[in-house]
Amino acid sequence: MVYTAIILGLLGSFHCVGMCGPIAFLLPLDRKSKTKRFFEITSYHIGRLLTYGFLGFIFGVLGKRLQLFGLQQQLSIIIGILMIAVILIPNKFFNRYPISRPIYRGISKLKSAIGLEIKKKKPGTFFTLGFLNGLLPCGLVYMAVFGAIGTGDMWTGALYMVLFGIGTIPLMTSAIYIGNFLKGTARKRIVKMIPVFVVIVGALFVLRGLGLGIPYVSPSEKVAIEQVAAEHSCH
Repeated sequence: MVYTAIILGLLGSFHCVGMCGPIAFLLPLDRKSKTKRFFEITSYHIGRLLTYGFLGFIFGVLGKRLQLFGLQQQLSIIIGILMIAVILIPNKFFNRYPISRPIYRGISKLKSAIGLEIKKKKPGTFFTLGFLNGLLPCGLVYMAVFGAIGTGDMWTGALYMVLFGIGTIPLMTSAIYIGNFLKGTARKRIVKMIPVFVVIVGALFVLRGLGLGIPYVSPSEKVAIEQVAAEHSCH
């Protein structure tokens, strides 16, 4: 299931450019030196990947805790259903509840911190911007977090999120260099594919949890338990 992370990142990067593109366009890059500009952009991406990896580790721990209670199959089904539900339920449904207010306040403070950091031109500016950028809430990041929980392991969860981040790098880098070039029908078609792919990933998680005895896709509950037992005996 880890391979789905990089595909989600590649497709999701079209969404990321729309959400995080304004930050990328405003990066205080060195326009004279190609070498410096390369290292600045690399530092920015490393900051994002570190944040994603940290989030994957934390939520992977949560997934592992749930697995220890023998909830591996159920966890996979729940994660799959949540992925599908988030795509199918309109955003306005979630905005009705008071829980969204503190989230919006947190986003506002985070954006202010990013705005202040953009004005600086210190060596660590780009890394800090990437790190803060990775904390910005995004629907695709939520999907990747669900995937990290579903892995049921802290390190695999971290890997899942890092691979998701790596998948976003090619398009985000292109956007940084040449601006908001993704317009027209091609972009619209690809953006429409994102929810479809998320639903497919959600369905794969549900299938894995059902334990239908399909190798690699839906292993039986007995095989899944043996795999978890083997992992714990190695530690």
